[in-house]
Amino acid sequence: MSLARHIDPEELVERLHDAHLTENGRQLRQKMTTSHLTPYGTKYASETDVPKYQIPKEGAPADTAYQLIRDELDLDGKPNLNLASFVGTYMEPNANQLMMENLSKNLADNDEYPAMMSLHERCVSILAHLWGAKKSEKAVGSATTGSSEAIHLGGLAMKRRWQEHRKAEGLDASNPNILMGSNAQVALEKFARYFDVEARILPVSKESKYRLDPELVRQNVDENTIGVFVIMGSTYTGHYEPVQEVSEVLDKYQEETGVDIPIHVDAASGGFVAPFTYAQAGGLKWNFELPRIKSINVSGHKYGLVYAGVGWIVWRDEAFLPQHLIFELHYLGGTEKSFTLNFSRPGAQVIAQYYNLIHLGFNGYREIMENCLRNARLLSKSLEATGWYTCVSDIHRNASAAKGVVSTTKHARVGEERETSADYVAGLPVVSFRLTDEFRKEFPHIKQESVSLLMRARQWIIPNYALPPTEDKTEILRVVVRESMTLDLLDRLIADLVSVTQTLIDNDEVDLSILRKQKPAGDSRPNRDAKGIEGEVKKLADGIHRSVC
Repeated sequence: MSLARHIDPEELVERLHDAHLTENGRQLRQKMTTSHLTPYGTKYASETDVPKYQIPKEGAPADTAYQLIRDELDLDGKPNLNLASFVGTYMEPNANQLMMENLSKNLADNDEYPAMMSLHERCVSILAHLWGAKKSEKAVGSATTGSSEAIHLGGLAMKRRWQEHRKAEGLDASNPNILMGSNAQVALEKFARYFDVEARILPVSKESKYRLDPELVRQNVDENTIGVFVIMGSTYTGHYEPVQEVSEVLDKYQEETGVDIPIHVDAASGGFVAPFTYAQAGGLKWNFELPRIKSINVSGHKYGLVYAGVGWIVWRDEAFLPQHLIFELHYLGGTEKSFTLNFSRPGAQVIAQYYNLIHLGFNGYREIMENCLRNARLLSKSLEATGWYTCVSDIHRNASAAKGVVSTTKHARVGEERETSADYVAGLPVVSFRLTDEFRKEFPHIKQESVSLLMRARQWIIPNYALPPTEDKTEILRVVVRESMTLDLLDRLIADLVSVTQTLIDNDEVDLSILRKQKPAGDSRPNRDAKGIEGEVKKLADGIHRSVC
Protein backbone atom coordinates (compact mmCIF):
# COMPACT_ATOMS: atom_id res chain seq x y z
CA MET A 1 0.00 0.00 0.00
CA SER A 2 1.39 3.39 -0.98
CA LEU A 3 1.80 6.25 1.41
CA ALA A 4 -0.52 9.28 1.05
CA ARG A 5 0.60 12.79 1.83
CA HIS A 6 -1.74 15.26 3.56
CA ILE A 7 -2.80 18.10 1.22
CA ASP A 8 -3.71 21.57 2.44
CA PRO A 9 -6.62 22.60 0.09
CA GLU A 10 -6.21 26.31 0.79
CA GLU A 11 -2.54 26.18 -0.17
CA LEU A 12 -3.41 24.30 -3.40
CA VAL A 13 -6.03 26.87 -4.43
CA GLU A 14 -3.65 29.71 -3.68
CA ARG A 15 -0.96 28.17 -5.89
CA LEU A 16 -3.48 27.78 -8.74
CA HIS A 17 -4.44 31.44 -8.45
CA ASP A 18 -0.79 32.45 -8.49
CA ALA A 19 -0.26 30.44 -11.68
CA HIS A 20 -1.98 33.21 -13.70
CA LEU A 21 -3.79 30.81 -16.06
CA THR A 22 -4.89 32.62 -19.19
CA GLU A 23 -6.75 31.95 -22.43
CA ASN A 24 -6.23 34.29 -25.40
CA GLY A 25 -4.82 36.79 -22.98
CA ARG A 26 -7.83 36.67 -20.67
CA GLN A 27 -7.48 35.66 -17.04
CA LEU A 28 -9.37 32.39 -16.57
CA ARG A 29 -9.79 32.71 -12.82
CA GLN A 30 -11.39 35.83 -11.40
CA LYS A 31 -12.68 36.66 -7.99
CA MET A 32 -16.43 36.33 -7.53
CA THR A 33 -18.49 39.38 -8.42
CA THR A 34 -22.22 39.98 -8.69
CA SER A 35 -24.23 42.32 -10.92
CA HIS A 36 -26.69 43.20 -8.16
CA LEU A 37 -27.60 42.29 -4.62
CA THR A 38 -31.38 42.73 -4.89
CA PRO A 39 -33.82 43.22 -7.79
CA TYR A 40 -33.97 46.89 -6.82
CA GLY A 41 -30.21 47.26 -7.24
CA THR A 42 -30.28 46.92 -11.02
CA LYS A 43 -30.43 49.57 -13.73
CA TYR A 44 -34.21 49.08 -13.96
CA ALA A 45 -34.65 50.58 -10.49
CA SER A 46 -33.84 54.13 -11.57
CA GLU A 47 -31.93 54.37 -14.86
CA THR A 48 -33.69 52.26 -17.50
CA ASP A 49 -37.34 51.79 -18.43
CA VAL A 50 -38.75 48.30 -18.43
CA PRO A 51 -39.17 47.15 -22.07
CA LYS A 52 -42.86 47.22 -22.93
CA TYR A 53 -43.62 46.93 -26.63
CA GLN A 54 -40.43 45.51 -28.20
CA ILE A 55 -38.26 42.62 -27.11
CA PRO A 56 -35.06 44.00 -25.53
CA LYS A 57 -31.65 43.19 -26.98
CA GLU A 58 -30.27 42.23 -23.58
CA GLY A 59 -32.33 40.27 -21.09
CA ALA A 60 -32.90 41.11 -17.43
CA PRO A 61 -31.86 38.90 -14.49
CA ALA A 62 -34.59 36.41 -13.57
CA ASP A 63 -35.22 37.76 -10.09
CA THR A 64 -35.39 41.32 -11.43
CA ALA A 65 -37.84 40.44 -14.22
CA TYR A 66 -40.00 38.56 -11.73
CA GLN A 67 -40.06 41.41 -9.22
CA LEU A 68 -40.78 44.08 -11.84
CA ILE A 69 -43.72 42.14 -13.27
CA ARG A 70 -45.04 41.25 -9.83
CA ASP A 71 -44.89 44.87 -8.72
CA GLU A 72 -46.80 46.05 -11.80
CA LEU A 73 -49.48 43.38 -11.25
CA ASP A 74 -50.07 44.85 -7.79
CA LEU A 75 -52.08 47.49 -9.65
CA ASP A 76 -54.70 44.85 -10.49
CA GLY A 77 -57.78 44.41 -8.39
CA LYS A 78 -57.83 41.61 -5.82
CA PRO A 79 -59.43 38.53 -7.40
CA ASN A 80 -61.40 37.65 -4.28
CA LEU A 81 -62.93 41.14 -4.23
CA ASN A 82 -63.82 41.01 -7.93
CA LEU A 83 -67.57 40.62 -7.55
CA ALA A 84 -68.14 41.30 -11.25
CA SER A 85 -67.03 37.87 -12.44
CA PHE A 86 -68.52 34.40 -12.26
CA VAL A 87 -65.06 32.88 -12.73
CA GLY A 88 -63.68 31.17 -9.63
CA THR A 89 -60.69 32.65 -7.80
CA TYR A 90 -60.15 30.02 -5.10
CA MET A 91 -59.07 26.40 -5.10
CA GLU A 92 -57.96 24.20 -2.24
CA PRO A 93 -54.20 23.64 -1.68
CA ASN A 94 -54.35 20.01 -2.86
CA ALA A 95 -56.08 21.07 -6.08
CA ASN A 96 -53.50 23.82 -6.58
CA GLN A 97 -50.72 21.27 -6.11
CA LEU A 98 -52.27 18.90 -8.66
CA MET A 99 -52.48 21.74 -11.16
CA MET A 100 -48.87 22.80 -10.59
CA GLU A 101 -47.67 19.22 -11.02
CA ASN A 102 -49.51 18.90 -14.33
CA LEU A 103 -49.13 22.36 -15.88
CA SER A 104 -46.99 21.01 -18.69
CA LYS A 105 -49.50 18.40 -19.87
CA ASN A 106 -51.26 19.05 -23.17
CA LEU A 107 -54.83 17.76 -23.41
CA ALA A 108 -54.30 17.23 -27.15
CA ASP A 109 -51.65 14.56 -26.57
CA ASN A 110 -53.96 11.63 -25.92
CA ASP A 111 -51.42 8.89 -26.49
CA GLU A 112 -48.78 10.52 -24.29
CA TYR A 113 -51.07 11.14 -21.30
CA PRO A 114 -53.56 8.25 -21.16
CA ALA A 115 -54.22 8.64 -17.43
CA MET A 116 -55.23 12.29 -17.91
CA MET A 117 -57.49 11.32 -20.80
CA SER A 118 -59.15 8.75 -18.57
CA LEU A 119 -59.96 11.51 -16.07
CA HIS A 120 -61.38 13.57 -18.96
CA GLU A 121 -63.69 10.70 -19.93
CA ARG A 122 -64.84 10.29 -16.33
CA CYS A 123 -65.71 13.98 -16.06
CA VAL A 124 -67.88 13.76 -19.20
CA SER A 125 -69.62 10.68 -17.82
CA ILE A 126 -70.22 12.29 -14.41
CA LEU A 127 -71.75 15.40 -16.00
CA ALA A 128 -73.93 13.34 -18.34
CA HIS A 129 -75.37 11.43 -15.37
CA LEU A 130 -75.72 14.62 -13.33
CA TRP A 131 -77.82 16.15 -16.13
CA GLY A 132 -80.18 13.20 -16.51
CA ALA A 133 -78.69 11.25 -19.43
CA LYS A 134 -80.69 8.15 -20.31
CA LYS A 135 -79.19 4.66 -20.12
CA SER A 136 -80.67 3.89 -23.53
CA GLU A 137 -78.68 6.75 -25.10
CA LYS A 138 -74.94 7.08 -25.64
CA ALA A 139 -73.95 10.48 -24.30
CA VAL A 140 -70.80 12.04 -25.71
CA GLY A 141 -68.92 15.19 -24.79
CA SER A 142 -65.66 17.05 -24.46
CA ALA A 143 -63.73 19.53 -22.40
CA THR A 144 -63.40 22.99 -23.92
CA THR A 145 -61.50 26.14 -23.02
CA GLY A 146 -64.74 27.58 -21.60
CA SER A 147 -68.44 27.94 -22.31
CA SER A 148 -67.84 30.18 -25.31
CA GLU A 149 -66.18 27.36 -27.26
CA ALA A 150 -68.77 24.88 -25.97
CA ILE A 151 -71.64 27.07 -27.17
CA HIS A 152 -70.07 27.34 -30.62
CA LEU A 153 -69.72 23.55 -30.80
CA GLY A 154 -73.32 23.01 -29.70
CA GLY A 155 -74.60 25.56 -32.19
CA LEU A 156 -72.49 24.15 -35.01
CA ALA A 157 -73.83 20.65 -34.39
CA MET A 158 -77.41 21.97 -34.58
CA LYS A 159 -76.65 23.84 -37.81
CA ARG A 160 -75.10 20.79 -39.50
CA ARG A 161 -77.97 18.51 -38.49
CA TRP A 162 -80.47 21.06 -39.85
CA GLN A 163 -78.54 21.34 -43.12
CA GLU A 164 -78.35 17.57 -43.52
CA HIS A 165 -82.08 17.21 -42.93
CA ARG A 166 -82.97 20.01 -45.34
CA LYS A 167 -80.76 18.62 -48.09
CA ALA A 168 -82.13 15.11 -47.60
CA GLU A 169 -85.64 16.53 -48.08
CA GLY A 170 -84.55 18.50 -51.15
CA LEU A 171 -85.16 21.83 -49.39
CA ASP A 172 -83.17 25.06 -49.37
CA ALA A 173 -80.54 25.14 -46.60
CA SER A 174 -79.06 28.60 -47.14
CA ASN A 175 -80.93 30.68 -44.56
CA PRO A 176 -80.51 29.19 -41.08
CA ASN A 177 -81.58 31.16 -38.01
CA ILE A 178 -81.28 30.67 -34.28
CA LEU A 179 -83.26 32.18 -31.39
CA MET A 180 -81.99 33.66 -28.13
CA GLY A 181 -83.03 36.35 -25.66
CA SER A 182 -81.44 39.79 -25.72
CA ASN A 183 -80.01 38.94 -22.29
CA ALA A 184 -77.75 36.34 -23.91
CA GLN A 185 -74.04 36.51 -23.23
CA VAL A 186 -71.98 37.69 -26.19
CA ALA A 187 -70.67 34.17 -26.95
CA LEU A 188 -74.12 33.17 -28.23
CA GLU A 189 -74.28 36.07 -30.65
CA LYS A 190 -70.69 35.38 -31.70
CA PHE A 191 -71.72 31.89 -32.79
CA ALA A 192 -74.38 33.30 -35.10
CA ARG A 193 -72.02 35.87 -36.61
CA TYR A 194 -69.01 33.59 -37.01
CA PHE A 195 -70.95 30.65 -38.48
CA ASP A 196 -73.32 32.59 -40.79
CA VAL A 197 -76.55 32.02 -38.91
CA GLU A 198 -79.23 34.71 -38.59
CA ALA A 199 -79.49 35.66 -34.92
CA ARG A 200 -83.09 36.30 -33.94
CA ILE A 201 -82.56 38.14 -30.69
CA LEU A 202 -85.85 38.37 -28.82
CA PRO A 203 -86.52 41.29 -26.46
CA VAL A 204 -86.82 40.68 -22.75
CA SER A 205 -88.96 42.65 -20.33
CA LYS A 206 -89.69 43.16 -16.67
CA GLU A 207 -92.74 40.93 -17.13
CA SER A 208 -90.55 38.11 -18.50
CA LYS A 209 -88.10 38.69 -15.63
CA TYR A 210 -85.51 39.95 -18.12
CA ARG A 211 -85.21 36.51 -19.72
CA LEU A 212 -86.42 34.64 -22.79
CA ASP A 213 -90.20 34.81 -23.29
CA PRO A 214 -91.67 31.46 -24.50
CA GLU A 215 -94.49 33.25 -26.31
CA LEU A 216 -91.99 35.22 -28.41
CA VAL A 217 -90.26 31.96 -29.24
CA ARG A 218 -93.49 30.66 -30.74
CA GLN A 219 -93.89 33.81 -32.80
CA ASN A 220 -90.36 33.70 -34.26
CA VAL A 221 -89.55 30.08 -35.08
CA ASP A 222 -89.94 28.70 -38.60
CA GLU A 223 -88.68 25.86 -40.79
CA ASN A 224 -85.25 27.54 -41.01
CA THR A 225 -84.72 27.64 -37.23
CA ILE A 226 -81.77 25.39 -36.40
CA GLY A 227 -82.41 25.61 -32.66
CA VAL A 228 -83.04 27.77 -29.61
CA PHE A 229 -80.43 28.83 -27.06
CA VAL A 230 -81.97 28.76 -23.58
CA ILE A 231 -79.92 30.04 -20.65
CA MET A 232 -79.76 28.45 -17.22
CA GLY A 233 -78.71 31.55 -15.39
CA SER A 234 -78.86 34.97 -17.01
CA THR A 235 -75.66 36.93 -16.50
CA TYR A 236 -77.69 40.09 -15.86
CA THR A 237 -79.96 38.98 -13.04
CA GLY A 238 -79.26 35.29 -12.37
CA HIS A 239 -82.75 34.19 -13.44
CA TYR A 240 -83.13 30.72 -14.93
CA GLU A 241 -84.86 30.80 -18.29
CA PRO A 242 -87.99 28.60 -18.57
CA VAL A 243 -86.45 25.65 -20.41
CA GLN A 244 -89.45 23.39 -19.92
CA GLU A 245 -91.90 26.03 -21.12
CA VAL A 246 -89.85 26.69 -24.25
CA SER A 247 -89.66 22.93 -24.84
CA GLU A 248 -93.44 22.64 -24.59
CA VAL A 249 -93.88 25.52 -27.06
CA LEU A 250 -91.63 23.71 -29.53
CA ASP A 251 -93.45 20.41 -28.92
CA LYS A 252 -96.72 22.06 -29.88
CA TYR A 253 -95.12 23.71 -32.91
CA GLN A 254 -93.85 20.33 -34.09
CA GLU A 255 -97.33 18.83 -33.70
CA GLU A 256 -98.75 21.62 -35.85
CA THR A 257 -96.04 21.82 -38.55
CA GLY A 258 -93.89 18.70 -38.33
CA VAL A 259 -90.78 20.89 -37.83
CA ASP A 260 -88.51 19.51 -35.09
CA ILE A 261 -86.47 22.29 -33.43
CA PRO A 262 -83.85 21.32 -30.82
CA ILE A 263 -82.74 23.22 -27.73
CA HIS A 264 -79.19 23.83 -26.58
CA VAL A 265 -79.03 24.78 -22.90
CA ASP A 266 -76.35 27.32 -22.04
CA ALA A 267 -75.81 26.31 -18.41
CA ALA A 268 -72.46 28.10 -18.11
CA SER A 269 -73.16 28.82 -14.45
CA GLY A 270 -76.40 26.99 -13.69
CA GLY A 271 -75.08 23.60 -14.79
CA PHE A 272 -73.15 23.35 -11.53
CA VAL A 273 -75.79 25.11 -9.40
CA ALA A 274 -79.24 23.77 -10.30
CA PRO A 275 -78.39 20.04 -9.93
CA PHE A 276 -77.09 20.46 -6.40
CA THR A 277 -79.45 22.96 -4.76
CA TYR A 278 -82.71 22.04 -3.10
CA ALA A 279 -84.46 24.61 -5.30
CA GLN A 280 -83.08 22.92 -8.44
CA ALA A 281 -84.79 24.81 -11.32
CA GLY A 282 -87.85 25.82 -9.35
CA GLY A 283 -89.69 22.55 -9.84
CA LEU A 284 -89.35 22.58 -13.63
CA LYS A 285 -87.21 20.35 -15.84
CA TRP A 286 -84.23 21.84 -17.65
CA ASN A 287 -81.85 19.01 -18.62
CA PHE A 288 -81.82 15.74 -20.58
CA GLU A 289 -85.05 14.71 -18.87
CA LEU A 290 -86.63 16.79 -21.64
CA PRO A 291 -86.21 14.94 -24.97
CA ARG A 292 -85.91 18.22 -26.88
CA ILE A 293 -82.69 19.12 -25.05
CA LYS A 294 -79.92 17.84 -27.31
CA SER A 295 -76.84 19.43 -25.74
CA ILE A 296 -75.78 21.27 -22.59
CA ASN A 297 -72.66 23.29 -21.80
CA VAL A 298 -71.18 24.41 -18.50
CA SER A 299 -68.12 26.34 -17.32
CA GLY A 300 -65.94 24.29 -15.02
CA HIS A 301 -64.18 27.53 -14.13
CA LYS A 302 -67.35 29.10 -12.73
CA TYR A 303 -69.39 27.15 -10.21
CA GLY A 304 -67.46 24.01 -11.14
CA LEU A 305 -64.89 25.64 -8.82
CA VAL A 306 -61.82 25.38 -11.09
CA TYR A 307 -59.54 28.23 -12.17
CA ALA A 308 -60.16 29.81 -15.58
CA GLY A 309 -59.57 27.61 -18.61
CA VAL A 310 -62.09 24.76 -18.70
CA GLY A 311 -65.63 24.29 -19.95
CA TRP A 312 -67.68 21.26 -20.91
CA ILE A 313 -70.24 20.26 -23.50
CA VAL A 314 -72.30 17.06 -23.50
CA TRP A 315 -74.70 15.76 -26.17
CA ARG A 316 -77.43 13.46 -24.93
CA ASP A 317 -76.58 10.93 -27.66
CA GLU A 318 -73.86 10.64 -30.27
CA ALA A 319 -76.58 10.73 -32.94
CA PHE A 320 -76.92 14.49 -32.32
CA LEU A 321 -73.28 15.14 -33.15
CA PRO A 322 -72.90 14.83 -36.95
CA GLN A 323 -70.09 12.43 -37.78
CA HIS A 324 -68.53 14.61 -40.45
CA LEU A 325 -67.79 17.23 -37.78
CA ILE A 326 -65.61 14.73 -35.93
CA PHE A 327 -61.97 14.50 -37.00
CA GLU A 328 -60.06 11.26 -36.60
CA LEU A 329 -56.50 12.27 -35.86
CA HIS A 330 -53.41 10.07 -36.17
CA TYR A 331 -50.90 12.03 -34.18
CA LEU A 332 -47.79 11.14 -32.16
CA GLY A 333 -48.43 7.41 -32.49
CA GLY A 334 -52.06 7.39 -31.38
CA THR A 335 -55.54 7.77 -32.83
CA GLU A 336 -58.12 10.14 -31.40
CA LYS A 337 -61.48 11.60 -32.33
CA SER A 338 -61.80 15.34 -31.95
CA PHE A 339 -64.51 17.98 -32.23
CA THR A 340 -63.06 21.24 -30.92
CA LEU A 341 -62.22 24.70 -32.23
CA ASN A 342 -58.59 24.48 -31.22
CA PHE A 343 -56.03 21.76 -30.62
CA SER A 344 -53.47 22.23 -27.85
CA ARG A 345 -54.95 23.21 -24.52
CA PRO A 346 -53.98 22.84 -20.85
CA GLY A 347 -54.86 19.57 -19.16
CA ALA A 348 -54.34 20.71 -15.56
CA GLN A 349 -57.83 22.22 -15.30
CA VAL A 350 -59.42 18.93 -16.34
CA ILE A 351 -57.46 17.14 -13.61
CA ALA A 352 -58.57 19.78 -11.09
CA GLN A 353 -62.18 19.37 -12.22
CA TYR A 354 -62.05 15.64 -11.55
CA TYR A 355 -60.45 16.32 -8.16
CA ASN A 356 -63.34 18.59 -7.20
CA LEU A 357 -65.95 16.10 -8.36
CA ILE A 358 -64.59 13.18 -6.35
CA HIS A 359 -63.37 15.25 -3.38
CA LEU A 360 -66.56 17.26 -2.84
CA GLY A 361 -69.06 14.74 -4.09
CA PHE A 362 -72.73 15.61 -4.46
CA ASN A 363 -73.18 16.73 -0.85
CA GLY A 364 -70.04 18.87 -0.89
CA TYR A 365 -71.18 20.75 -3.98
CA ARG A 366 -74.64 21.09 -2.46
CA GLU A 367 -73.24 22.61 0.73
CA ILE A 368 -71.19 25.16 -1.22
CA MET A 369 -74.05 26.16 -3.55
CA GLU A 370 -76.52 26.44 -0.69
CA ASN A 371 -74.03 28.63 1.20
CA CYS A 372 -73.63 30.88 -1.86
CA LEU A 373 -77.40 31.25 -2.21
CA ARG A 374 -77.83 31.87 1.52
CA ASN A 375 -75.26 34.68 1.46
CA ALA A 376 -76.80 36.12 -1.71
CA ARG A 377 -80.21 36.20 0.02
CA LEU A 378 -78.69 37.92 3.04
CA LEU A 379 -77.10 40.57 0.84
CA SER A 380 -80.36 41.10 -1.06
CA LYS A 381 -82.44 41.49 2.09
CA SER A 382 -79.86 43.78 3.70
CA LEU A 383 -79.80 46.07 0.66
CA GLU A 384 -83.57 46.35 0.55
CA ALA A 385 -83.70 46.93 4.33
CA THR A 386 -81.78 50.19 3.85
CA GLY A 387 -84.67 51.65 1.85
CA TRP A 388 -82.13 52.96 -0.66
CA TYR A 389 -81.94 49.92 -2.92
CA THR A 390 -84.31 47.47 -4.56
CA CYS A 391 -83.28 44.13 -6.06
CA VAL A 392 -83.99 43.16 -9.65
CA SER A 393 -82.90 39.58 -8.94
CA ASP A 394 -85.43 37.34 -7.17
CA ILE A 395 -83.57 34.60 -5.29
CA HIS A 396 -84.45 36.24 -1.95
CA ARG A 397 -88.19 36.23 -2.65
CA ASN A 398 -90.37 33.40 -1.38
CA ALA A 399 -91.33 30.85 -4.00
CA SER A 400 -94.96 31.30 -5.01
CA ALA A 401 -96.61 29.28 -7.77
CA ALA A 402 -94.15 26.39 -7.69
CA LYS A 403 -93.65 26.41 -3.93
CA GLY A 404 -95.80 23.37 -3.23
CA VAL A 405 -93.96 21.22 -5.73
CA VAL A 406 -90.54 22.39 -4.62
CA SER A 407 -91.28 22.07 -0.91
CA THR A 408 -92.39 18.47 -1.37
CA THR A 409 -89.07 17.71 -3.07
CA LYS A 410 -87.13 19.46 -0.35
CA HIS A 411 -88.78 17.64 2.55
CA ALA A 412 -88.41 14.31 0.82
CA ARG A 413 -84.66 14.83 0.56
CA VAL A 414 -83.88 16.79 3.69
CA GLY A 415 -86.22 14.89 5.96
CA GLU A 416 -86.87 17.86 8.22
CA GLU A 417 -88.32 21.35 8.18
CA ARG A 418 -85.58 23.92 7.72
CA GLU A 419 -84.97 26.84 5.38
CA THR A 420 -83.12 26.10 2.16
CA SER A 421 -83.03 27.48 -1.36
CA ALA A 422 -86.25 25.52 -2.05
CA ASP A 423 -88.17 28.11 -0.04
CA TYR A 424 -87.14 30.81 -2.51
CA VAL A 425 -87.22 31.56 -6.21
CA ALA A 426 -84.66 29.40 -7.99
CA GLY A 427 -81.69 31.10 -9.64
CA LEU A 428 -77.98 31.77 -9.50
CA PRO A 429 -76.37 33.31 -6.38
CA VAL A 430 -76.39 36.71 -8.06
CA VAL A 431 -77.63 39.98 -6.58
CA SER A 432 -78.65 42.63 -9.12
CA PHE A 433 -79.86 45.84 -7.52
CA ARG A 434 -80.50 49.50 -8.20
CA LEU A 435 -81.36 52.70 -6.37
CA THR A 436 -85.06 52.94 -5.57
CA ASP A 437 -87.30 55.40 -7.41
CA GLU A 438 -87.92 57.22 -4.12
CA PHE A 439 -84.19 57.60 -3.55
CA ARG A 440 -83.68 59.03 -7.04
CA LYS A 441 -86.42 61.59 -6.50
CA GLU A 442 -84.98 62.68 -3.17
CA PHE A 443 -81.35 62.77 -4.37
CA PRO A 444 -81.49 63.43 -8.14
CA HIS A 445 -77.82 64.49 -8.25
CA ILE A 446 -76.58 61.00 -7.29
CA LYS A 447 -75.59 58.78 -10.20
CA GLN A 448 -75.65 55.06 -9.58
CA GLU A 449 -72.28 54.58 -11.28
CA SER A 450 -70.75 56.66 -8.47
CA VAL A 451 -71.51 53.80 -6.09
CA SER A 452 -69.44 51.49 -8.30
CA LEU A 453 -66.57 53.98 -8.48
CA LEU A 454 -66.44 54.62 -4.74
CA MET A 455 -66.62 50.91 -3.99
CA ARG A 456 -63.67 50.41 -6.35
CA ALA A 457 -61.73 52.88 -4.23
CA ARG A 458 -62.30 50.42 -1.37
CA GLN A 459 -61.07 47.57 -3.60
CA TRP A 460 -64.51 46.08 -4.29
CA ILE A 461 -65.22 45.56 -8.01
CA ILE A 462 -68.97 45.90 -8.59
CA PRO A 463 -70.05 46.73 -12.15
CA ASN A 464 -72.82 49.17 -12.99
CA TYR A 465 -74.41 48.64 -16.40
CA ALA A 466 -77.67 48.82 -18.34
CA LEU A 467 -80.15 45.99 -18.65
CA PRO A 468 -80.64 44.45 -22.15
CA PRO A 469 -82.05 46.55 -25.00
CA THR A 470 -85.70 47.67 -24.55
CA GLU A 471 -84.98 47.75 -20.81
CA ASP A 472 -81.68 49.62 -21.03
CA LYS A 473 -83.03 52.76 -19.37
CA THR A 474 -82.59 50.82 -16.15
CA GLU A 475 -79.07 50.41 -14.82
CA ILE A 476 -78.12 47.80 -12.26
CA LEU A 477 -75.26 47.07 -9.92
CA ARG A 478 -74.44 43.36 -9.77
CA VAL A 479 -72.67 41.16 -7.22
CA VAL A 480 -71.79 37.56 -8.02
CA VAL A 481 -71.58 35.57 -4.78
CA ARG A 482 -68.93 32.89 -5.13
CA GLU A 483 -67.62 30.19 -2.83
CA SER A 484 -65.04 32.51 -1.23
CA MET A 485 -67.62 35.12 -0.13
CA THR A 486 -67.71 34.34 3.59
CA LEU A 487 -70.20 35.76 6.05
CA ASP A 488 -67.50 37.99 7.55
CA LEU A 489 -66.55 39.36 4.13
CA LEU A 490 -70.23 39.85 3.34
CA ASP A 491 -70.63 41.99 6.48
CA ARG A 492 -67.79 44.22 5.30
CA LEU A 493 -69.34 44.48 1.84
CA ILE A 494 -72.71 45.54 3.23
CA ALA A 495 -71.07 48.03 5.60
CA ASP A 496 -69.06 49.57 2.74
CA LEU A 497 -72.10 49.82 0.47
CA VAL A 498 -74.02 51.62 3.21
CA SER A 499 -71.05 53.89 3.98
CA VAL A 500 -70.49 54.79 0.32
CA THR A 501 -74.17 55.53 -0.22
CA GLN A 502 -74.23 57.77 2.85
CA THR A 503 -71.14 59.58 1.53
CA LEU A 504 -72.95 60.26 -1.74
CA ILE A 505 -75.98 61.57 0.12
CA ASP A 506 -73.79 63.95 2.09
CA ASN A 507 -72.08 65.43 -1.00
CA ASP A 508 -73.36 67.63 -3.81
CA GLU A 509 -73.20 67.25 -7.58
CA VAL A 510 -69.95 69.22 -8.04
CA ASP A 511 -68.06 66.95 -5.66
CA LEU A 512 -69.11 63.85 -7.58
CA SER A 513 -68.42 65.00 -11.13
CA ILE A 514 -64.70 64.16 -11.01
CA LEU A 515 -65.41 60.51 -10.25
CA ARG A 516 -66.84 59.91 -13.72
CA LYS A 517 -63.66 61.22 -15.40
CA GLN A 518 -61.21 58.87 -13.74
CA LYS A 519 -59.42 56.03 -15.52
CA PRO A 520 -58.78 52.66 -13.85
CA ALA A 521 -55.61 52.34 -11.80
CA GLY A 522 -52.65 51.37 -13.95
CA ASP A 523 -54.30 52.43 -17.24
CA SER A 524 -51.51 54.17 -19.17
CA ARG A 525 -53.44 54.54 -22.42
CA PRO A 526 -54.16 58.05 -23.68
CA ASN A 527 -57.61 59.50 -23.11
CA ARG A 528 -60.08 58.79 -25.89
CA ASP A 529 -63.56 60.08 -26.35
CA ALA A 530 -66.38 57.54 -26.02
CA LYS A 531 -68.24 59.36 -28.77
CA GLY A 532 -69.72 57.84 -31.87
CA ILE A 533 -69.70 59.24 -35.38
CA GLU A 534 -72.49 61.66 -34.58
CA GLY A 535 -70.64 63.01 -31.55
CA GLU A 536 -72.99 61.52 -28.98
CA VAL A 537 -71.69 59.52 -26.04
CA LYS A 538 -72.47 55.87 -26.66
CA LYS A 539 -74.34 53.95 -23.99
CA LEU A 540 -72.81 50.72 -22.77
CA ALA A 541 -75.83 48.75 -23.95
CA ASP A 542 -75.33 49.91 -27.55
CA GLY A 543 -72.23 47.78 -28.02
CA ILE A 544 -71.05 44.33 -27.02
CA HIS A 545 -71.02 44.11 -23.24
CA ARG A 546 -67.97 42.32 -21.89
CA SER A 547 -68.21 42.75 -18.14
CA VAL A 548 -71.30 40.66 -17.49
CA CYS A 549 -69.66 37.25 -18.00
